[in-house]
Amino acid sequence: MPKKPDPKKKSTIAKSKPDTKGGYGAKDIQVLEGLKPVRKRPGMYIGSTGITGLHHLIWEIFDNSIDEAMAGHATTISMVIAKDGTVMVEDDGRGIPVDTHPVTKKPALETIMTTLHAGGKFGSGGYKVSGGLHGVGASVVNALSSWMRVEVGRDGKLYSQEYKKGEPITPVKKEGTSSWKGTRVFWRADEEIFDKVSVELYDWKTITDHLRQQAYLTKGIRMKVSNEFSDKKEEFYFEGGIKSYVEHLNEKNTVLHAPPFYVDKENGNNIRVEISLQYNNDFSELLFAFANNIYNLEGGSHVVGFRTALTRTINNYAKKHNLVKENGETLTGDDVREGLTAVISVKLPDPQFEGQTKAKLGNAEVRTVVDSVFSNYFSSYLEEHPTDARRIINKSLLAAKARLAARAARETVLRKGVLEGMTLPGKLSDCSEKDPSVSELYIVEGDSAGGSAKQGRDRRFQAILPLRGKILNVERARLDKMLLSEEIKSLIIAIGAGIGDQFDAAKTRYERIIIMTDADVDGAHIRTLLMTFFYRYMKGLIDRGFLYIARPPLYLIKKGKTEHYAYTDEEKDKILEEIKKATLESKSKDKKVEVKEVAEGEEVVEEVSVEGGVKKIAEIQRYKGLGEMNPSQLWATTMDPQTRTMFKVTVEDAAKADEMFKILMGDEVAPRKHFIQTHAKYAENLDI
Repeated sequence: MPKKPDPKKKSTIAKSKPDTKGGYGAKDIQVLEGLKPVRKRPGMYIGSTGITGLHHLIWEIFDNSIDEAMAGHATTISMVIAKDGTVMVEDDGRGIPVDTHPVTKKPALETIMTTLHAGGKFGSGGYKVSGGLHGVGASVVNALSSWMRVEVGRDGKLYSQEYKKGEPITPVKKEGTSSWKGTRVFWRADEEIFDKVSVELYDWKTITDHLRQQAYLTKGIRMKVSNEFSDKKEEFYFEGGIKSYVEHLNEKNTVLHAPPFYVDKENGNNIRVEISLQYNNDFSELLFAFANNIYNLEGGSHVVGFRTALTRTINNYAKKHNLVKENGETLTGDDVREGLTAVISVKLPDPQFEGQTKAKLGNAEVRTVVDSVFSNYFSSYLEEHPTDARRIINKSLLAAKARLAARAARETVLRKGVLEGMTLPGKLSDCSEKDPSVSELYIVEGDSAGGSAKQGRDRRFQAILPLRGKILNVERARLDKMLLSEEIKSLIIAIGAGIGDQFDAAKTRYERIIIMTDADVDGAHIRTLLMTFFYRYMKGLIDRGFLYIARPPLYLIKKGKTEHYAYTDEEKDKILEEIKKATLESKSKDKKVEVKEVAEGEEVVEEVSVEGGVKKIAEIQRYKGLGEMNPSQLWATTMDPQTRTMFKVTVEDAAKADEMFKILMGDEVAPRKHFIQTHAKYAENLDI
């Protein structure tokens, strides 16, 4: 077995000697003027220079058009991706001003496109509500484009200006008269900045999902997008706004009431509150919060105000109508949010976000406004819809009973773990390392694979937890039922970070949790069940990047004493072609050589026929299970940190992930049947 690395060993970097001759003074300070800082450090402005960064350029320009729509000046936004990779975004808003700026003494259009922190988002005259706060969007896109052109329709005239790598190459000039009003921006991302620029890199699904979401959040706005390379077109228009969004999110669920509750109200401080909610028969909550059309992943003051008002309003109604005992236990926030699908959208003049990613809204005044608006209108809704109100409260009461049962079961599980050797189940083969940052837990399918993994692992930092069969489908069970499963209890105890609302990813005993299953249908099913469990009850592991999927090889190809591993059919074919080519080249040209495949039991043998006999040149073994590999093979291919390949589990789009889990693992059969029928054509080599 190859020598195993020390997980704590760190590389040494020689320290550079100080410059004792020239010193360090003002001459050593580099000043980058204009947009040069953006080209020097693009990652500071758009996150990365990969595919994500390419899409970020689109969002920066597109969001400017959204701001025009939110201000009530634009009704249509169009986007075109041309065959040469050029992107165009157009709106029918007011058009960027072209008159001379009093400070820069340049046309306002040129100032906006070539100056960082220049825009209409700072003072009171440009935008009352805006998602962009720093004025860097358009100028950053300009800086990172090999070419850009902006056309503006204002006051019956058409103006334009062109740029190269952020620098103007033409003045702002009047092209003539035009009845069109708005702004049209063309740009081509710079290949000197981005790894590769090609129209194929613009992901159609990513773009259409973003536009669809923005169309929901800006009701009455029409959004069009087309890709000239693939001839795809989409158009989005939702008169119902986020009410339509909630209906879309609940398409795969059985709802308790219809249509969804909806309120859209603006208070005297120009804070607009738009909320829609609908309950379904699911056990989880799905809530999306936005401020000025920006998704707030971590919530914020608007979410706090909503949840406080929701819990109080439902409890008040339940007590008023004797649906709960007067002196009985009050429904908690978790109780009233079970099965809730909600979208909260607030628009305010001066949003204060916590963090550069705008993941959390910090405005304290928004909490009070959302609480007041929602509680008033939702109280009226419950009074006016008594049947729906009773269904909602009955579901909350059922959730409360399940919560008490789950609490008892959870305490039993955790107490049992503490009493039995510091939370470690008997089937766990733990590692000796106690530092979570270098510790790994392999969740392995079956005792056979578990045995190979235990023998092949590095005991210092790799722990093995074998599971028997398929774990419970947690998408169809509440926490109290789920905790009766021995396999799930073993997972909870081994990871050591709690479960559900008591889960704390910071307490996990391993910062790499690796799902390792067979490369067949059963293995894929077990992997999906485990991912559903982690997504629903330990999502913090995914958010922190602690969850991985191992990638064992599919084939072992032997040529004499030489072994090759192939992880895909394409890799197998490539290796075999190289072996065939080498074999044919080694034969004498005057002899007849033929290569063919012959099946022998479970192995496939490559043979070469020459005059005078047949010679075996390669054997192929298809691994149907991890247990077919001996410990050294499993280590070398799947567990050795120096050679293994793993997939990190991420959730970039929570709504899509939630929808997919419901389709694949939920109670409704029809959506799952439709999914299978739609995607069956991709399962060419289904192993049954």
